[in-house]
Amino acid sequence: MVQPYSLWWNMLTKFPKDFLWGSASAAYQVEGAYNEDGKGLSIWDHWVKIEGKTFEGTNGDVATDHYHRFKEDVALMKEMGLKAYRFSISWARIFPKGRGEINSKGVEFYQNLINELVTHDIVPVVTLYHWDLPAALQDEYEGWESRKVIEDFLAYAKFCFETFNDRVKYWIINNEPNIFTGLGYLLAMHPPGKTDMRAYLNTYHISALVHAHTVNMYKDMGFDGKIGSSIAYSNGYSASESDDDKEAVFRYYQTNNWWLMDIYYKGEYPAWGSEYFKSKGIYPDVEETDFDVCRRAAELADFIGINYYQSTTLAHNPIDGITMGKMNTTGKKGTFKESGVPGLYKQVYNPNIEYTDWDWAIDPDGLRQSLVEIKERYQKPLFISENGLGAFDQLEDGKIHDEYRIDYLKKHIVSILQAIEQGVDLWAYCTWSFTDLLSWLNGFQKRYGFVYVDFEHPDLPRMKKDSFEFYKEVIETDGSSCFE
Repeated sequence: MVQPYSLWWNMLTKFPKDFLWGSASAAYQVEGAYNEDGKGLSIWDHWVKIEGKTFEGTNGDVATDHYHRFKEDVALMKEMGLKAYRFSISWARIFPKGRGEINSKGVEFYQNLINELVTHDIVPVVTLYHWDLPAALQDEYEGWESRKVIEDFLAYAKFCFETFNDRVKYWIINNEPNIFTGLGYLLAMHPPGKTDMRAYLNTYHISALVHAHTVNMYKDMGFDGKIGSSIAYSNGYSASESDDDKEAVFRYYQTNNWWLMDIYYKGEYPAWGSEYFKSKGIYPDVEETDFDVCRRAAELADFIGINYYQSTTLAHNPIDGITMGKMNTTGKKGTFKESGVPGLYKQVYNPNIEYTDWDWAIDPDGLRQSLVEIKERYQKPLFISENGLGAFDQLEDGKIHDEYRIDYLKKHIVSILQAIEQGVDLWAYCTWSFTDLLSWLNGFQKRYGFVYVDFEHPDLPRMKKDSFEFYKEVIETDGSSCFE
């Protein structure tokens, strides 16, 4: 089993002064107020009401009640010294039916949130789409399965740019399009709950077109901010030095990492992956001008956003080999089994690294490798829009001593400084997440935040964890505290 590369010793011990130390959230996971003040329903508002679709029936009807408590939460961000806060706009809160009539109360909420951040010298980083498609568009034309979504998204994005751009200078168009399409159209774990490989490839292609048209529109309108999209990324190691396992890594990159990234940031798909999907008769429906649109956007996009949580270790998987297995959504370590795509690769455990209770590989050096290989392939600045540790946090004497999270973050911060020393132009590091929040598949038990939220109490009180003070010191010292 190949070990992660860990022999790079960094000379730097401090980040640039203008580095954006941030944290992140998503509208559905924190806002609550799912049907208040004129908000339309999203596909997640429907999905969570279907029995068995979420952990113990949890939902975001209230979540952390950020809609009513944002001033309290921003005050905590200010106390920490946070430089940036990445949050998403709920499309259905502004356009209840996905297009047409505008909900002024929804616009007012985001105006107030952005103003509160700016007043406290916190840079707002806005994600336009973090998985909560207006349900009306899903009902009308199957949402992301139809190119009709492009026109509706552009109208929504144009409104957001014109309304908020005087204060918002960083825009993330799509968050993890590979996850919402993969879990929604291939593994049936997210809405709309389908298992169709071709539908997955088609919806991902449409997500790339949405990204491309939005980038091009933003630049054509002459706005002066920075724009890109964020893709969930896991670098891959070969399980051994065998040719078969190394070939599995190549196939993983061609049908996963480079497949996902190239269409967004090269404007085309990788050759081997394209031929493979064509041979299976599942290559996405590509129209004549698609690549022209995507190539232009690849040139114009200002940065590449990545969400990194873990690496993956890959081995040969014969044509009659194992298929995709179930994810660990219980927090019982060891629940997840090896899974893969027959004829391409399988994902196996790596004995050289540790795993979380949800069987996610803890591999800080994988983040360094991911940043370096993305930089070398695409030659663009990078923006880490998510990185963090989900864990069972326990109150002890009224406090949360999350040393495990501090250790995780410290090691990942060291790894990204190593990547900067290797030539990566990195603008920001946003942890997931600022407060605890609703996990899509794990309910409220899987906690990521610096701020503990007591979900059992009707008032949802907030409490700072030990990691809050840790990150505060990281920001104060430009990261040098991680090297003491």
